[in-house]
Amino acid sequence: MNDWPEGWSDRDRGNRYGGGSANAQPESPRVMRQVRRGPAAPPQGAGVPPQPSYVNGQGYGDYTDARQTGYDSGYNTGQVYGGDGGDSGGTGGYAGGEPRPAPNWRRRIKWTAITVVTVLVVTTVGTYFWADGKLKREVDLAKVIDRPEGGDGTNYLIVGSDSREGMSADEKKKLHTGSAEGKRTDSMMILHVGSNGDTLISLPRDSDVELPTFVGSESGKTYKGTGRHIKLNAAYATDGPELLVRTIEFNTGLRIDHYVEIGFAGFASIVDAVGGVEITIDKAFKDKYSGADFQAGKQTLNGEEALAFVRTRHAFAASDLQRTKNQQKFLAALAHEVATPGTVLNPFKLYPTMSAGLDSLIVDKDMGLYDLGSMFFAMKGVNGGDGTSLNMPISGSSGSNLVWDKAKVKQLVNELNNDEKVTVTGN
Repeated sequence: MNDWPEGWSDRDRGNRYGGGSANAQPESPRVMRQVRRGPAAPPQGAGVPPQPSYVNGQGYGDYTDARQTGYDSGYNTGQVYGGDGGDSGGTGGYAGGEPRPAPNWRRRIKWTAITVVTVLVVTTVGTYFWADGKLKREVDLAKVIDRPEGGDGTNYLIVGSDSREGMSADEKKKLHTGSAEGKRTDSMMILHVGSNGDTLISLPRDSDVELPTFVGSESGKTYKGTGRHIKLNAAYATDGPELLVRTIEFNTGLRIDHYVEIGFAGFASIVDAVGGVEITIDKAFKDKYSGADFQAGKQTLNGEEALAFVRTRHAFAASDLQRTKNQQKFLAALAHEVATPGTVLNPFKLYPTMSAGLDSLIVDKDMGLYDLGSMFFAMKGVNGGDGTSLNMPISGSSGSNLVWDKAKVKQLVNELNNDEKVTVTGN
C-alpha cells in the first residue's frame, strides 16, 4: 500500500530539500505552527485585509466564530481590496465607506431666516434715516405766543399752499398756477388723532377770523392786535405758518401740535408717482382758472388733473365750501392708493412716492417720521369711514367772508380736547 499522497513517487522519499541526496533522512512529522490571534499589520501599501486565525487547525471558523474573533473579511460589506474610498477609486463616500451625511435642513433654514431678517432690518433702518433726512423742518411753533392748553389726542394743521417754488415757466403754465410771487394757502385742515375716532375738519380759506397780537417770525417784533378781521388765508400771507397757527389757536382755543405743508408741484408729483388716483366725479364741471375740465363718472387723474380738481372753486355755487369737500374726497382716494400693496410692496413705486412726498413737505421742528405716519394713516382711516370729516360749522357770511358758528365751534373744540366722539356737524 502506497502511504504517499497521490501523485508522489518513491523518489520523493529522500531528502525533501534535494531529491536523490546521499544523506536521505526520513521526514519528520509535520508540525503546524500556531498563528497568533488578532489582525496583523499588512505590509505598507499592500491594502490587504488582515488574515483569519486558525481554530484548532481547522482554518476559518463559521460566521459566528468570525464575529466572536472580530474578523471581517470585507466581503459582507461590499469592501474589497483597495476599496477604502480613498485613492483607490471607491464610491466617493467618506473614508471607511461610510455614507455622506444628510443635509441639516434645520440649520440651513435657521441661517436663511437670520439672513432675511438681517437684510430687512438693515433696509428698514437705512430707509428710516434716508426719509428722516429729507424732512424740511422749517416751522418753529415755539415762536407762537399765548398758546392754549393742550387736550387729549394730537392735532395736525395740514396746509396746501400755492407755492410755485422751483417751478419752471412751462410747469406753471401746464398746471395753471399763474406766476404770483410769494405763497398763500389754498386749503387748510385740522386732523385730530385720538382714541375715540379721528376727525378731519376743513377750514375754508375765506373764513372770517380776528387777527391777534403776534410776534413776527423773522423780525421778532411784537405786532399788537387791533380787533381787525381778515380772511383766514390772509394770516398766512402776512407772516407765514407761525401766524396762521397763532390765528387758528386764538379763534378756536384748540392747540395745534404739528404743522404740515405741501405746495402745488409736490402735490402733483405725489399723484404721478403712484401712477394716478382713481376717483368718481358726481357731476361734470369746468373751470378756466384751475384748468379743470371733467366729465361725470369714475376716472383716473394724473398730477395735473388732480391739482385742477382740488383747486377749483369758481365752478361751484358753494365756492370754497364745495372745494373743501372735493379736497377731502381726493385726499381719501390718494391715501388709499398710496397704502395699497401694489405701492407699499413695490420698491420701484414706493421709493419714488416717498421721495416725491418728502421732498415737497414742510413740517414743524418737532415733527418726526412716526408723527407723519400717524397723520397719514389717520387721514386714510377717516376718509375710509373709520372717523368723521366735516367743514368748520358756518353760521352765515360777512361780505365775502364766511362766519363761523361760535356755539358749534366751542362744542367741537370741547369734544376734541376731551378726545370724545365728535357729534357736531358742519356745512
